[in-house]
Amino acid sequence: MVDVLLVNPPYKSVVGEYVALAPPLGLAYIASVLEAEGVKVRIIDAPAENLTFHDIYNVIKQEKPVIVGATCTTPAFYNAATTLKIAKDVDEEITTIIGGAHVTFTPKSTLMNNPHIDYVVLGEGEITTLELHKCITVGGEIKEVKGLAYRQNGKVTFTSPRPLIRNLDDMPFPAWHLLPMKKYKAFGKISEFPMITSRGCPFQCIFCSSSALMGKKYRFRSAENVVKEMEILSRKYNINNIAVLDDMFMLNKKRAKEISEGIIERDLNIYWGASSRVDIIDYKTLKIMKKAGCTAIYVGVESGDPKVLKWYRKGITLEQARRAVAIAKKAGVRILTSFIMGAPVENLDSINKTIKFAMELNPDYVQFTILTPYPGTWLYDYALKHNLLLTKDWRKYDTQTPVMKLPYITPRKLKELLLKAYLKFYLRPSYLKERIKYGEIMLVTTAIIGGLKTAIKTIAHKIKLAIQSISSDLV
Repeated sequence: MVDVLLVNPPYKSVVGEYVALAPPLGLAYIASVLEAEGVKVRIIDAPAENLTFHDIYNVIKQEKPVIVGATCTTPAFYNAATTLKIAKDVDEEITTIIGGAHVTFTPKSTLMNNPHIDYVVLGEGEITTLELHKCITVGGEIKEVKGLAYRQNGKVTFTSPRPLIRNLDDMPFPAWHLLPMKKYKAFGKISEFPMITSRGCPFQCIFCSSSALMGKKYRFRSAENVVKEMEILSRKYNINNIAVLDDMFMLNKKRAKEISEGIIERDLNIYWGASSRVDIIDYKTLKIMKKAGCTAIYVGVESGDPKVLKWYRKGITLEQARRAVAIAKKAGVRILTSFIMGAPVENLDSINKTIKFAMELNPDYVQFTILTPYPGTWLYDYALKHNLLLTKDWRKYDTQTPVMKLPYITPRKLKELLLKAYLKFYLRPSYLKERIKYGEIMLVTTAIIGGLKTAIKTIAHKIKLAIQSISSDLV
């Protein structure tokens, strides 16, 4: 029996199915804070453990928790809500809570349309969940727990906002022992685990809710704290591939260098990747990161049309993107660039510019997605104001499905352009020859399949024919 059961609900995402299956780090942080106060906690990671709603029902019935909490992304919201309904079906007295970016920005509709959800945790959930647990089990006034939304007399009530955690080093490491650590793989076979070393973002990209969720101030853990976590993951859990999920790992170059030096000093045999903006990448820092085992860097270029970039409020230029790719290649670090198509201000010509620019840059890998207006973003408010939303079925907000009306491009045409982008980039003979040379053709296949779930058969067949042809030429 446990006091708190935290659930990552059953949900199959394109990324999780074909690229990387990642753990619910948010739940793991909450669990570690609860355990530090003596609370008995269990985490169910349904996607990793391949558990069904029926399995979750049985676990809840067996564990008899006081609280059941769920987290979710926007497309997984309904699955999280179903999980909490199951908890109430087992026992009406169970307190149900839900957290994550989606519900943080949709608390009223979440509570009013889902009577089986008792509380919405807004923003950072660690301290809020701990205080809520104390209030429920020991006693106290719910209104005194900051960072909550709940129903009262048929209306949604909000408590005072939860202040952001100032010193992230004060947070305990995630409760890894509660997760199925051996289940987390990249490309189906490489054991990989993510880390979060900072929170908050000072930039204002219109399609991102990071600054609204975690604050505009960039808060970061010390280099010593980060390296210590890496060491535990490597030596205790035998995880030697680490994905740093920060939006801008290289923003603080001094810290990036200190982390790299710490990895080298401790002789950690790890490979890792991180994200950056194209305008903050520099050769000297990246070279030290490379020496410390950094094998890949992820950057958002987003568009090959300067006008669209300006509308996105990215604050970058195409020349900065060219420079970033050149620096990464010079440093010997793989670079993955992301592009978005489907802005209300773009047309067929601007999307073709994006595809052409992706091929001009010729990064090691590329990701194409469809612009998606998530709640909490400027883009979502814009789409509401201009009546652009095609649906509020959150299941379709997966970055692969058009959910906005566009002036110049139909939803069907946009999906065709997404397919065209992947095919034109990945099926270039010169590109495929290079990937075969480096023994990375399986990663290419996975990247394409992951980006185009709706066109798997078509792409896989064309890749197979292309590889056969190229392999014959090489022989």
